[in-house]
Amino acid sequence: MQKNAMATSASSEGFLLLDPSRNPIFVNPTAAQILVYPQRLDTQRRLDSFLASRIRVTLFSEQPSNGSVLVPKFQSGRRTYLCRSFQVNGMANGDSETVLAVLLERASTKPASLAQLAERFHLTTREQEVAQCLLQGLTSKEIGTRMQISPHTVKTFLRLIMVKMRVSTRSGIVGKAFITVSCE
Repeated sequence: MQKNAMATSASSEGFLLLDPSRNPIFVNPTAAQILVYPQRLDTQRRLDSFLASRIRVTLFSEQPSNGSVLVPKFQSGRRTYLCRSFQVNGMANGDSETVLAVLLERASTKPASLAQLAERFHLTTREQEVAQCLLQGLTSKEIGTRMQISPHTVKTFLRLIMVKMRVSTRSGIVGKAFITVSCE
């Protein structure tokens, strides 16, 4: 592999550049971690050869009519990752080979269906709005700003939702929302 960035990365997306033979040209640290999980390879040489084979096995499926095709998603441990690819045509030095850029994004967990939640717990329209914002991870202040109400009004709506759902915390609302959706 010509370049392999194995420094710590703050990005949550994996990024790879593959040559026409599906060999890695560049792999960012996140992509390397996703692809080698749960292995931990010590030497760069072992990592390079392991990654090359892991890319072929994990990211491509062989199809009789089309040859090998990039999979739309795959598992790494308990996590599911979505694969998106882009063809990049090289223009430097008259290079006409097409390079494949692959983006690996962690798939989000199944979002709670607000309609199911509202129906089961008889939530009003405003309570549904507050619940939706809460499920997106917003704070009371952020919810208030988005809904153009005070954070104290948001807390009142949250208390009403808690009573209807028979929970005592904000995390109880989130937990019960996911349980409600997954059971139906």
